[in-house]
Amino acid sequence: MKKTIWSILGILILTSAAAFAQETPKAEFSTSYSYLRLGGRNGINQQGGSFSVAGNLNQWVGIVGDFGAYGGSGLGTFTFLAGPRFSGRNSSGVTPFAQVLFGGGHLGGSEGATPFAISPGGGLDVKITPNVALRPQIDYLALRSNGVTLNSVRASVGLVFRFGVQPSK
Repeated sequence: MKKTIWSILGILILTSAAAFAQETPKAEFSTSYSYLRLGGRNGINQQGGSFSVAGNLNQWVGIVGDFGAYGGSGLGTFTFLAGPRFSGRNSSGVTPFAQVLFGGGHLGGSEGATPFAISPGGGLDVKITPNVALRPQIDYLALRSNGVTLNSVRASVGLVFRFGVQPSK
């Protein structure tokens, strides 16, 4: 039994060392086309864009700021969110991630509402070059004001530009 535990521990240490050898970008900037379904069954469709800036604290955890602008059906929506992102970096060139962002949204013009927003979601970064990746992403977006929650979904696809990455040799 002790030999099995030591073997498993040894394998974990060796695979962890290989994971640490992977280059983690210091910062990332992404820009995306986004489709926002504002509300559920009786909601409205909006299209627009979003961009995010992230600083990676280590291989797995980063802090991200995400900003979006969407329009459709005569209504403008803006989101401003920030929070942690958790990434599963590996040598395959595909990095899955999950994030939980908090902030606000603004619905309508100058007289519109600005509810609290929470947005859990995730996606994949698919490596194109050492410094550029394709990012498909999907997020749930809850906008809450005066005890009412507007449930929404955002689907995005865009490019990620990585900074502070050394090309693999």
